Amino acid sequence: MNERNTNRRAQTPGNRTTQRHQIDGRPAPRRQASHASDYSEGSFTQTSRSNTFRTDPRQSAQSSRPRQQQGRRQQPSQRGQQRSSQRHASSRRTTPSSRRTNRTPIHEQHSYQTLTPRQGTSTYVRHGYSKKRSNLPFFVGGAAALVVVVFLVTTLVGALGGSNQNTQEETLAATDAAPTPTTLTVTFAGDCTLGTDVNFSSDTSFNTKYEAVDDPSYFLANVADIFKNDDLTVVNMEGTLTTSSTRQDKTFAFKGPADYAQILVKGNVETASLANNHSRDYGEQSYTDTISALENAGIGTFGYDRIDYRDVNGVKVALIGTYELAKHLDIQDELKQNIKTAKENGAQLVAVYFHWGTEKETVPDETQIQLGHIAVDEGADLVIGSHPHVIQGYEKYNGRYIVYSLGNFCFGGNPNPSDKDCMIFQQTFTVTGNDVATDDNINVIPCSISSVSNSNNYQPTPATGDEKTRIEAKIKKSSDSIATLSNKASQSS
Repeated sequence: MNERNTNRRAQTPGNRTTQRHQIDGRPAPRRQASHASDYSEGSFTQTSRSNTFRTDPRQSAQSSRPRQQQGRRQQPSQRGQQRSSQRHASSRRTTPSSRRTNRTPIHEQHSYQTLTPRQGTSTYVRHGYSKKRSNLPFFVGGAAALVVVVFLVTTLVGALGGSNQNTQEETLAATDAAPTPTTLTVTFAGDCTLGTDVNFSSDTSFNTKYEAVDDPSYFLANVADIFKNDDLTVVNMEGTLTTSSTRQDKTFAFKGPADYAQILVKGNVETASLANNHSRDYGEQSYTDTISALENAGIGTFGYDRIDYRDVNGVKVALIGTYELAKHLDIQDELKQNIKTAKENGAQLVAVYFHWGTEKETVPDETQIQLGHIAVDEGADLVIGSHPHVIQGYEKYNGRYIVYSLGNFCFGGNPNPSDKDCMIFQQTFTVTGNDVATDDNINVIPCSISSVSNSNNYQPTPATGDEKTRIEAKIKKSSDSIATLSNKASQSS
């Protein structure tokens, strides 16, 4: 055996592996008996733990020089063989591809944890008892998770989209569906003066009659069924219900106790206008006292800037009271604003109750006609009037009715007036959404303020027979005159 072979035999597989890793800068792994080439002469040589630390490459080079020098003393043929072997060995030390193909790659071998400085850098490489795993499972798992996320997002978006679509379709269907027409019957009656003037004779006064009958239902007993069978009954409360003693300096001033509110309750009246010339007969206190007395009894009130909103069969009704006698046509700004406010607050049906005109005149004046037309033009669906204490007829203007005066009704202001005629005006409205039909479904009921003809017993009663015919003729005559005046007013405007 020559010297070259002796030197190679002295280099065990573990030593040679350590030397190769010292040269290429990687730590020597702990060897396992996993390959046949790891056995030398029937014994397994295991790299010690100290071999995991690198040695200086220059020391390896110096240690190889004696073997190279010894090889030079050999024969030329031997030297040639040695040079060939050295070239082959050098190639195996420096070229990764020259390692044994059946040896486990370094990154898959097990080793105890060590920190080894990487050659040429300040980086330390940790070698734990672990095995480097392939990235493929992570890519596959990530892709699967991504597919699941995409599926869930798509499902959620689809569900929300379907829900939104269903909601939109339901909204469109509800919008496209025509509102259901609703009908309601509203009844208006004239001046109710529930009290007396202190200067009246106590023998025939309203208060004396109240004490005599001792029953608030007596006064409206003959019309209570009419009011009961409608949907809303409205009157003009012309007087005060107060304890105030501060009488205003005027010809007539009316008042009664708060208990008189029960007359309207028993008569099936729902609300009353206070926009008139007797609502403050005993000062401001009497006005507020009257509001309290009525509302405490369940009767609504309205007038001036106070609007009474009522839900009638699901229809929002606005009741506006306008007092014309002080400002005449100048009241139109207040009138317009009240109607506008009612509309803005969602009123579907607007009725205006005026206190206007000249006492005892059976035909309205020009101011009444102008204001009545303005109210309709601004959006009122019905206009009612009182104050003249006598009947004035009605007209239909732009599809809406204007009734200029209903006359007196339950009237304590005169124990025996010469004209006891009055009327009740009813209209049945058909409301569809915000649209009020312009039909002629009205009912005019001729009445008398008393159930007897020779005095006022304060018990309004529907007229019958000849009396009914006479009153109807009076209403028609007035209405014909109104038509003529209205045409003139329309042409001049």
